Amino acid sequence: MHQRPLGRSGLAVSRLALGTMTWGRDTDPDDAAEQMKLFLEAGGTLIDTADVYGNGDAEAVIGSLLDHLVPREQVVISTKAGLTPHGWRARDGSRGNLLRSLDASLRRLGTDHVDLWQVHGYDAHTPFEETLSALDHAVSSGRVRYVGVSNFAAWQTARAATWQSAYPTRAPIVAAQMEYSLLERGIERELLPAAAALGFGVLAWSPLGRGVLTGKYRNGRPLDSRAASEHYAPFVQTYLEPRSSSIVQAVVTAAGGLGVSPLEVALAWIRDRPGVTAPILGARTAGQLQGALRSEELTLPAEIARALDDVSAIDVGYPEREGTGDPHGAM
Repeated sequence: MHQRPLGRSGLAVSRLALGTMTWGRDTDPDDAAEQMKLFLEAGGTLIDTADVYGNGDAEAVIGSLLDHLVPREQVVISTKAGLTPHGWRARDGSRGNLLRSLDASLRRLGTDHVDLWQVHGYDAHTPFEETLSALDHAVSSGRVRYVGVSNFAAWQTARAATWQSAYPTRAPIVAAQMEYSLLERGIERELLPAAAALGFGVLAWSPLGRGVLTGKYRNGRPLDSRAASEHYAPFVQTYLEPRSSSIVQAVVTAAGGLGVSPLEVALAWIRDRPGVTAPILGARTAGQLQGALRSEELTLPAEIARALDDVSAIDVGYPEREGTGDPHGAM
């Protein structure tokens, strides 16, 4: 598998990442082990998780697998902190909470450091400088190698990246983990241009549009699908609407012409978008992951990529259009 630098950093990662959101809950340890083996055999290195996945169980499963499947130094572990599923604060970016969460993640992962640590969401109740100071402390203490943010708005991400680059002693923001797919292209308005200007890489979560781009929902909701799951039905419902149907049909048509699966087409499209370092593969089973890994062998013909761009295009108006050079954007 090809490796890419994460933004303008020295950290190289595989251009497909292994996601673990379902591990410890919907994916049992045996299937997780099979997924890890498949991913490593394909040349993958970047494993993404978070302290809230499975209430910490996903990190614990990863830690148990690292004991015997692969040497720690051969994988890049990315985790996140800052979401609080219980209590009055949905997000807690305080220094105390973030650093406590990091220590707990390290214990579950069975390692003395993570390669990438990200703030999982913007906390409006905590001073921005306090949140970012936790990143600096995590790096200076050796517990974290690189830092980033996740699910921040473009202005919040740009502010964080600019603040961190103001002094050489601060840990630079090297990554932003955001939802991005043919069904959700909102980050193209401002966040991707910010990434290009400020030098951070983008990790794309839910690159298959929460599973909808596989085409499996065209004729209903399979009983073993996320849309039929108690945990994930509302998560998938967002994209079960008419606009998504036309995009899914375009992906299915392209896949038929190329002799591959819709999943491979959707992943190849997102993988090669400017600014994207890696899409995160969120398979529930080893079989699903095996299909996703086949996308590594596919490069979309330019005319098909353009057709998918057109059918899934989003509106870009004022003021974002001002920065595109569109002569009709200025008055």
